[in-house]
Amino acid sequence: MIIKKKTLNLWMMFLLTAAFSKAQVSKNLKVWDNKPAKDWMTQAYPIGNGKLGGMVFGGIAEEHIQFNESSLWTGDEQETGAYQAFGDIFMDFKNIDESKATQYKRELNLNDALHQINYQYNNQSYNRTYFSSNPDQVLVCHYTAKATKSYSLTIRLKDAHAGKTQAGKEQLTFSGTLDNGLKYAAALTIKHDGGTLSVDKDAEGNSQIHLEGANTFTLFLSAATDYLNQSAKHWKGKNPQEIVAINLRNAVAKKYEDLKNNHVRDYQNLFNRVAIQIGDNQMNDQVPTVQQIVNYKKNTNPDLETLLFQYGRYLLISSSRKGGLPANLQGLWNNSNNPPWRSDYHSNINIQMNYWPAEPTNLAESNVPYVDYINSMREVKKKNTQKQYPGVRGWTVKTENNIFGGESFLWNTPGSAWYAQALWDHYAFNQDKIYLKTFAYPILKEISEFWDDHLKRRPDGTIVAPNGWSPEHGPTEDGVSYDQQIVYDLFTNYMEAADSLKIDADYRSHIAKLRDGLLKPKIGKWGQLQEWETDKDDPNDKHRHASHLFALHPGRQISVTKTPELARAAEVSLAARGDESTGWSMAWKMNFWARLHHGNHAYTILKNFITLVGGEGIDYNQGGGIYANLLCAHPPFQIDGNFGYTAGVAEMLLQSQEGFIDFLPAIPDQWKSSGEVKGLKVRGNVTVGFKWVHGKVISYSLTGPRASTIKIKLNGIFKTVKVKKV
Repeated sequence: MIIKKKTLNLWMMFLLTAAFSKAQVSKNLKVWDNKPAKDWMTQAYPIGNGKLGGMVFGGIAEEHIQFNESSLWTGDEQETGAYQAFGDIFMDFKNIDESKATQYKRELNLNDALHQINYQYNNQSYNRTYFSSNPDQVLVCHYTAKATKSYSLTIRLKDAHAGKTQAGKEQLTFSGTLDNGLKYAAALTIKHDGGTLSVDKDAEGNSQIHLEGANTFTLFLSAATDYLNQSAKHWKGKNPQEIVAINLRNAVAKKYEDLKNNHVRDYQNLFNRVAIQIGDNQMNDQVPTVQQIVNYKKNTNPDLETLLFQYGRYLLISSSRKGGLPANLQGLWNNSNNPPWRSDYHSNINIQMNYWPAEPTNLAESNVPYVDYINSMREVKKKNTQKQYPGVRGWTVKTENNIFGGESFLWNTPGSAWYAQALWDHYAFNQDKIYLKTFAYPILKEISEFWDDHLKRRPDGTIVAPNGWSPEHGPTEDGVSYDQQIVYDLFTNYMEAADSLKIDADYRSHIAKLRDGLLKPKIGKWGQLQEWETDKDDPNDKHRHASHLFALHPGRQISVTKTPELARAAEVSLAARGDESTGWSMAWKMNFWARLHHGNHAYTILKNFITLVGGEGIDYNQGGGIYANLLCAHPPFQIDGNFGYTAGVAEMLLQSQEGFIDFLPAIPDQWKSSGEVKGLKVRGNVTVGFKWVHGKVISYSLTGPRASTIKIKLNGIFKTVKVKKV
């Protein structure tokens, strides 16, 4: 049969539309397994509302939910301390032989942020639904069964800091105070249909609840501290016991279905903004996610790739919401009081990478905790900076940081300038001039003032950042590329902010002269982008950090179109570093290669990232990859890789950092057949959707809050088009 080209294109568009209709409510956006989790880090599934998070094991005879609240920290304005585990819920089900359970399935559905567990026992169906609600500020566990009197169990609530659990009416509680004076409290309330409750104490003196013969029951958990993100008020807010009591009283008064619907509606308002479908491949619904990861090495699967993309968005929504703290090294989830790297806010790539996907994947609200955090740290950081750099204006940071302004390890002098990029991007993507004028601009200016005072002016007119240190290479010297490039980015952002507001013309001109005098990126003897001013880079260096490529990504000083020679030098450096690395490093390399418009190489890194770590017979300390629960292995677990991966996929599909929208700038061969994306955001507050066939965009939409025109690059051709007001 011969099909005319026009007919073929129409037919392809029909198939594409049909495929994408499934993407919007895709049944494949589920992470699932056919057995309970045995390990917190590699197998348990995370749920969270931005502040209150849990890791769910899904055991049949014993359920375990380990929970966190984002503000439970040791340390103070000087010492970093560490993010802390909060507590655990245990449910011991009576007379259950787990080996007799059948048809077991636990799944985390990214479409609605519901974690459901189903199984058969004694020919009866048992069902659980878990979620952490942002509108109601409680973690909810709902248990149902087909038969009556199906549930007899003991419920225990454990304080991770060894405080005693007390019992009230249908409630377990604990509270305490950390060594730094931070108060905390948690409470667990139970509602049940049928059955009886009784209370006693375990061998350690902790109260526990016994529920006998219930038809169904629901648990409500609330946890809080008295932390307030205001240094002027000594970081102290409301009594956590009062917060917990109010949250529980309000939640328990509502019907379960109303609580669930509130949660789903709130979550989907964010999550449903972006959908993606690549090709027509569908994951086998009968194969658990962990096996899908294993199978991926034999047959790549776009559905698994897009599932991991959306998982990053799920994790960001779940660990970073308005009014809360930003996602830390482990997002929200931590089961240790001495976690790796303190589970802190690392300022030399990690917290920044956490927020790379926020604006491009239409989650601007999740970026708010990060910019709020930057603002809340300013006054303490100014005091600490003065001790290290007497006489300067503004402020900067060390590498390790907490929620009180405390810090440790080495000074990461360009750290605050890198923070400033998030302040600018939030405006660049959303065009809120009130935010820029009253919030972001003053911070951009004072960080610029720090560098105005700190930079060294050489006799020949060259301006350099003194005593630089390239993570994690060293040495401490002038002219380190990492510092120079971040300062260039800061000054560029400050200048554009001043231009947008039409203010501070004189100081804007002063900063422009400083930027023009900065030591520029240099190309070395083996064609590489130099890491230091002196040409001494080692071509055999395979270290995970490639910080001297900041100007390529997330900066915009180097690009394929505007600085092709420097872009080629960056490519040489990147190739020398190699493709294999730890989790977050691979994610950054995806973004580097995407900015270089090398889609196939970005895809090579993407495939390396989708490697199972910590499976049966696999050492969890193996470098790079993901665990069975899709969390990123640094190793151990570090969430920035998940966020960096999501940002990398977005960069492969759409870019806007050069002043125009670039469609499919780094699409790999494996994705070219067909696909569609809706809801990605670009700078200028434009929402983009488009379809492609054979690597060519066949239709697109550009919408925004106001009608405008914008420059695009479509299938290699530049044009100016209209943005539709919605």
